[in-house]
Amino acid sequence: MMKRWLLIFIAALSLAGCGYNDFQRLDEASKSAWSEVLNQYQRRADLVPNIVATVKGEANFEQETLTKVIEARAKATSIQVSPETLNNPEAFARFQQAQGELSGALSRLMAVSEQYPNLKANQAFRDLRVTLEGTENRITVARNRFIQTVQEYNVLARSFPTNLTAKVMGYPPKPNFTVQNEAQISAPPTVDFSAPKK
Repeated sequence: MMKRWLLIFIAALSLAGCGYNDFQRLDEASKSAWSEVLNQYQRRADLVPNIVATVKGEANFEQETLTKVIEARAKATSIQVSPETLNNPEAFARFQQAQGELSGALSRLMAVSEQYPNLKANQAFRDLRVTLEGTENRITVARNRFIQTVQEYNVLARSFPTNLTAKVMGYPPKPNFTVQNEAQISAPPTVDFSAPKK
């Protein structure tokens, strides 16, 4: 009888330390954080048509810049994203690349818009610009939360003894956000204060 209770106690103790419930909690937390990232990306995608329509009102604006923004938005919104995307590094990378292209196109649009005084004076454009900047900040916050939840999940999936549970129950590490041009941003910027040559 004592052996039986001892075995039950050992089994209960081993199940408590296996991390199954932690995997469930962190998996749901990462899905929730990912949903917020998607929510903010959708908010940005919804702003793009209004920005483009406002910019088109400036007759001399560079059409190529607008076309790149429209194409980048179309590509970013065409990628179907599901909770399974979190466990598929290739699909995750494609989604991340498309969103990066849209970010780059919008940045170029905002930079070029500085050269158009009528556009800068347009209240609707200024309001949209502020909204876009706020949305970009929200995207950053949502991505940071997602990165933190994925980090917690991945630490659990790789730590002993919970890594055994991860292997048995099929909880592989999740892909996380990466920087697309890591080599480019790791190089220090060149600063030159010398007078321009005449």
